[in-house]
Amino acid sequence: METRLSTPFSVPKLPSLKRKRPPQIEIPNILQEIQSDDLRFRDSAHQNDAVCSGGNGFGVVSRKGKKKFMEDSHRVAPCSVGSSDTSFFGVYDGHGGCKAADFVAENLHKNVLEMLKGCNEKEEAFKAAYLRTDLDFLEEGVVSGACCVTALIQNQEMIVSNLGDCRAVLCRGGVAEALTTDHRAGRDDERKRIENQGGYVEFHRGAWRVHGILAISRSIGDAHLKKWVVAEPETRILDLEQDMEFLVLASDGLWDVVSNQEAVDTVLSSSWAKEASKELVNIAVCRGSMDDITVVIVDLNHYRC
Repeated sequence: METRLSTPFSVPKLPSLKRKRPPQIEIPNILQEIQSDDLRFRDSAHQNDAVCSGGNGFGVVSRKGKKKFMEDSHRVAPCSVGSSDTSFFGVYDGHGGCKAADFVAENLHKNVLEMLKGCNEKEEAFKAAYLRTDLDFLEEGVVSGACCVTALIQNQEMIVSNLGDCRAVLCRGGVAEALTTDHRAGRDDERKRIENQGGYVEFHRGAWRVHGILAISRSIGDAHLKKWVVAEPETRILDLEQDMEFLVLASDGLWDVVSNQEAVDTVLSSSWAKEASKELVNIAVCRGSMDDITVVIVDLNHYRC
């Protein structure tokens, strides 16, 4: 994901995308925001070029790309006292600085737990948790944004939500199954939603972008585009089944160069989740990915009865 800082040059557009533009919006100086970035929301994942960790049923690798700052973050957290079989996993891909991704890693899972208390409509609870996290971050008054993909596993059930182009891929009997759909500005339904709100999408630097700036169409943060780049997630709820082997959550630094099935095949050929995470990151780097890369692999056998 990139944030453009200058006014786009004119490029030919498809007839269907010719729309009257709304008044020019003020675009903040994102480079200045990055350079003055303080460490309020940083954790150890941002201090090193690579972070590797693992535990019972999961593995994590996060590697800094060619950017000046590491903008990815992640969270692995138990979600109920006394239950080792309930966990929350999240991958957060920041842009315009690391603050949004760090803030989400610190707060989203807490908001999810809070909204789930006494709530029978789990999809609505996740929506409320994402929107609360977004609102709280906007009150910080900083510029950056973050794409998200999360998975909550409990009581033989898996709840997966996403914003932007972080992705969740399930291995079911050796076959890759995408559980999320990337929120990109070029998606027909996302473009129509943006236009219905008075915004526009145009092609710039190889991708369709909201107001010619942001290639993703949903995120937490991005205050200068908030009317069009919403924080409402898409959520799926699945029962854990016997043919579900593992789940891969990753930022687009992986998915831009590794297909869903390639990721699944790589994990199947590895000894355990942490090693598989390392291998996927190495493949992405060898294929020229210059973005930050974060991969979380969850062994669903650990959670299935």
